[in-house]
Order: sequence, then structure tokens, then C-alpha cells
Amino acid sequence: MAQERVMLEITGMTCGHCVAAVKKSLCAVPGVGEVEVTLSPPRARVSYDPSKATPETLTKATAEEGYPSSAVAGR
Repeated sequence: MAQERVMLEITGMTCGHCVAAVKKSLCAVPGVGEVEVTLSPPRARVSYDPSKATPETLTKATAEEGYPSSAVAGR
């Protein structure tokens, strides 16, 4: 199945450690392919297999790591 992409706006990131923690939390979600996290702006672009992951599971993963996020328009 084709990969889908979502952009997440992330709250609370202030440094490189934060970026690494968010990337690690997203990469741990089953079905996630590519993950690109930036500090400025505080966002993550995620490619995922929609049969295994959803935007909701991705935002839950970042929140559990301590960085709440939400899906935004524009991928």
C-alpha cells in the first residue's frame, strides 16, 4: 500500500535533544517510514503506512514523549 504523509506541529521543543526525542518516538510507531523533524519551525513530516498507523497514533507517540503535537494542513 502507498505511504501517506502528514505534517505535525509540535509543542515544547527547544533544542536538538528535543528534536532527537521526537524523531525517536515517531520512528518507534509501527508503519512509520521517513521522519524529518525541525526545530524552527517546530514540526515533523512523517511518511507512514495507513494500514498500520494514523495521525492520531503519531500525535499520541509525541505526547507520550512529552511533546504534544497536532496534524496540520499542508504536507
